[in-house]
Amino acid sequence: MNILVLNSGSSSLKFQIIATDMERIRGNADERLLRGEVQKIGGEASVTVQKSDGLKEKVTASLKDVPAALDFVIRWIASNNLGLKQISSVADIHAVGHRVVHGGEHFTESAIITNEVLKEIERCVELAPLHNPNSIKGILAAREVFGPKTPQVAVFDTAFHHALPEQSYLYAIPYDLYLRYRIRRYGFHGTSYRYVAHRYRLLRNLTRPQTNIVALHLGNGCSAAAIRGGYSFDTSMGMTPLEGLVMGTRSGDVDPAILSFIAAKEGLSLDEVETLLNNQSGLLGISGLTNDMRVLQGELTEHDNPRARLAIEIFCHRARKYIGAFLAVMGGADAIVFTGGIGENSSAIRARICEGFEWAGLSLDDDKNKNAVGHEAVISREDSRLAAYVIPTDEELLIARDTVRCILGEPHPT
Repeated sequence: MNILVLNSGSSSLKFQIIATDMERIRGNADERLLRGEVQKIGGEASVTVQKSDGLKEKVTASLKDVPAALDFVIRWIASNNLGLKQISSVADIHAVGHRVVHGGEHFTESAIITNEVLKEIERCVELAPLHNPNSIKGILAAREVFGPKTPQVAVFDTAFHHALPEQSYLYAIPYDLYLRYRIRRYGFHGTSYRYVAHRYRLLRNLTRPQTNIVALHLGNGCSAAAIRGGYSFDTSMGMTPLEGLVMGTRSGDVDPAILSFIAAKEGLSLDEVETLLNNQSGLLGISGLTNDMRVLQGELTEHDNPRARLAIEIFCHRARKYIGAFLAVMGGADAIVFTGGIGENSSAIRARICEGFEWAGLSLDDDKNKNAVGHEAVISREDSRLAAYVIPTDEELLIARDTVRCILGEPHPT
């Protein structure tokens, strides 16, 4: 089956086409045919496609909305200008898988998108007002382009964290507020954590119950997860993706009283303060320069920029704090796993985060760590009691596989 994987943004559309089925899934023989992105939808958009052989093609087109962008992409691919033999028409896309950020308490696993499922996703908009509306746009665009008979599947970032126990997901606020409004920790990056936990099990030849790790997804958005017995036991993001680690533009943990304090001092509404914490904080807010960790590291190396140094130190300090906390609530773990753009590619940040964990039995191998850039690797010493791994995530592959499983009625793997 040729599965189109979509991640729809406010003015962008990321996509991949992955050929897979149950036989390929069992043999780990899925084939990524191409990946691409449409940017600046609503005007003169740029469309970039990269095929499996690494060759890139780029065009521009006037695309007014997401349906127009998706229609353009599929027809461009099917025109054979890219030399992709597997896709010669719209009919060669057999199903569509969507990344949906928030599934609330309703969705504990991926689901075929029916009208009722779409209504439930819409009900979660107030929990993820920046993300779920874009997913809905993508779903409706796919219906318009492919027609109602092409199956679509929603894969939820929150689903993996439905295993959280009450002591992990409840906030210490009046319990009636949880009952009335479902105010609780939901957690995010769940699709990424499912993938890296699965890869970790394969690398170590373990069963799910034997999987006890602290995983860190570090990119522009950052989170940590305590995975005990193969299931999510605790996680840093909360009701929204704003809680937890320091991120590119998000503050992570703050004293909640700060919101009203800033609002009073700056003459802002609470919505404006929330926007400040989401879009103007984190690495960007501390450094005053950028939300890009690579740029900050360059500034530190080349110019010894004190604000860049401070941003990096706070970022790593917060990550260490969560690792220590999760090791405590789990009663220990067997490995720390790094994933996400920063986690997979920055040996310097991984080394900073791992400093001071000798008490837990963690000893990094400097050479292994420096050589682990964008590929799976053990980066701890052989005699380290607490191992450290780099495992690149592949959320799109997991979305494609879940799409196949849902359509065929196959259970999710355990």
